[in-house]
Amino acid sequence: MIGIILASHGEFAEGIRQSGEMIFGEQEKLETAVLLPSMGPDDLRAELEEKIKRLDCEEIIFLVDLWGGTPFNQVSALLNGHEENWAILTGLNLPMLIEALGSRLMEEKSHDLAKVLLEPAKEGVRTKPESLMDDYNNKNISSEKPSKDSAISQGSIPEGTVLGDGKINIVLARIDTRLLHGQVATSWTKSTNPDRIIVVSDNVSKDNLRKSMIMEAAPPGVKAHVVPIWKMAEIFKDTRFGKTRAMLLFENPEDALELIEKGIDLKELNLGSMSHSQGKAYVTSTVSMGKEDVKTFEKLLDLGVNIDVRKVPSDQRDNFTNIMRKAKSELGLA
Repeated sequence: MIGIILASHGEFAEGIRQSGEMIFGEQEKLETAVLLPSMGPDDLRAELEEKIKRLDCEEIIFLVDLWGGTPFNQVSALLNGHEENWAILTGLNLPMLIEALGSRLMEEKSHDLAKVLLEPAKEGVRTKPESLMDDYNNKNISSEKPSKDSAISQGSIPEGTVLGDGKINIVLARIDTRLLHGQVATSWTKSTNPDRIIVVSDNVSKDNLRKSMIMEAAPPGVKAHVVPIWKMAEIFKDTRFGKTRAMLLFENPEDALELIEKGIDLKELNLGSMSHSQGKAYVTSTVSMGKEDVKTFEKLLDLGVNIDVRKVPSDQRDNFTNIMRKAKSELGLA
């Protein structure tokens, strides 16, 4: 039998499993993995690995809530090396799950099962009155496919050309250990409307797997890129990017500081999450700091950079002064 793992933000996967079993009966070889607010990507990955082991199946299909979110990113990373026997479908809904529970009795391969599920998953989206769906279908909907290139190029535009005001428009600069994930690909992208998402990191730019995952997670109509810090400094000074609206993502505050010290003027940094590791202290539910992080933020503050602590645009801004005070106290720096 093909094993099934449901993965989601919050308890959605648990709830839809319960709904599926109410309709289809109690199931074997069906597991869930949920990302809770208190968890980081590594925690979810460990849970996924445990559930994969528990299934003990060669063929596995992962039904995931959101393309580009942390559950998808972690499953996608685990898929590497198992492409022949595993498959991922996003947009998890109840018709998809019910079809999966029934059809896996007749299919032997996860890829074949994935193909079977596509149509029921789409047909599960209907409207009443039906005219709403007709209006939608009659629209000419188009979207630009995300770029598969990891480097930014202005193609044949001659060097020295000035587009717009000659300055790249940074709509958001965010520090987030998870980089491009669900909150960024949905909430922040909708609120800031970038046409490019640029991950600025020397480490990630050397990691082909992570680069690939980031580009796959780009929302429709937005190009995703991964560049080293020195390259981002060049882009800031290139007048050919004058009409570009860019969202910058940093894995840590040290990378942001290094870019600013190269002469790049960033007035504000959004602080979304910083994962916990040995030697770091929890200062909020999503932010952990070590001694070097505290020193880096002090330098950023001295340079006049405002630190906006919010996970999503609708959140209230946390008081960064209080966060720094707590970090210093926990780390013995007070």
